[in-house]
Amino acid sequence: MKKTLTFLAATTMLAAPALAEDLSVVGSWSGLPLHKQFEAPFWNETLPAASGGKINVALTTHNQMNLGVGDVFRLLGDGVYDVAMTVADYAVADAPELEGLDVPLLALTADEARAMVDAARPMVEDIYNARFNSHVLAIAPYPPQVVFCNAEINGLDDLKGKKVRGSGRMTTLFLEALGAEGVNVSFSEVPGALQKGVVDCAITGAGSGYSAGWWEVSTHLLPIPLGGWDSVVTAINLDKWNSLGADMQELIAAQVASEFEAPAWADAQGALDNDIACLTGNGECASGDKRGMTLVEVSDADFAKAREVLVSKVLPDWAERAGGDWAARWNASVGETVGVKIGG
Repeated sequence: MKKTLTFLAATTMLAAPALAEDLSVVGSWSGLPLHKQFEAPFWNETLPAASGGKINVALTTHNQMNLGVGDVFRLLGDGVYDVAMTVADYAVADAPELEGLDVPLLALTADEARAMVDAARPMVEDIYNARFNSHVLAIAPYPPQVVFCNAEINGLDDLKGKKVRGSGRMTTLFLEALGAEGVNVSFSEVPGALQKGVVDCAITGAGSGYSAGWWEVSTHLLPIPLGGWDSVVTAINLDKWNSLGADMQELIAAQVASEFEAPAWADAQGALDNDIACLTGNGECASGDKRGMTLVEVSDADFAKAREVLVSKVLPDWAERAGGDWAARWNASVGETVGVKIGG
């Protein structure tokens, strides 16, 4: 009888399905297209289905949790949740070397931006390992961070003397080098700041500005990527990652790459063209009603001036603040890809 019971117990254990892996996931801004079109469907539907029920996901976003954006990856490293995603620039107070991921004006198309991100990825992985006890799963784009102004402008020179909300420290330094005053205003507070004259202009993605109604409180759109592409990093707590079996790691990595990261990049360039059309009324708008902002054409002189400021002032400042061998690593990876070298 004892042998029979032991056998039955063993066969029951073999027959029982493995326990599902539960993942608590914190997404980026809930109201923006990246979350609604890519993050939410992937984590709520695609990954659980691909796992055959072996992965359960509980998804929220950092704004729904009322998290400070600078706390998102810090809390991830502490194990408060398993996976988190938000703009890398939000974490540069803890990791100044991370600014090298999203440098303004080096990528003018989605393909160029992805090449830059791919080159930077080994550096980004090392930064997240060391600074945030986490492993990088994906780096996806918001569209280029362009300039909304509630004042008449005809080019880059007209930003001089204006108060401009930047998107990251590099962008703020860039604005100051142009003679503008960089002002720190949170994304959700920008419409009120533009309306009340706290700022004259503000930088964000064209689609983000359209979704958030910035066209209601601004008149001119300058589509030069002064704020880079605002790369959104998706990372998993390193202890959680290491606790997963190799098969589970491979499943998550493959699904993230093919079903989340790749579609987000594929959509990025078309989204920019659509968003500019929606904001200005120039062209077809697939997102909703066309608006009437004035489109300010970017001249070759604007690009040349912006690149000169970037190379002579902004990048050397970052290299000094980042310290260590980060400038050399950047030159050998991102710099090689985009044809720019810090310090020569």
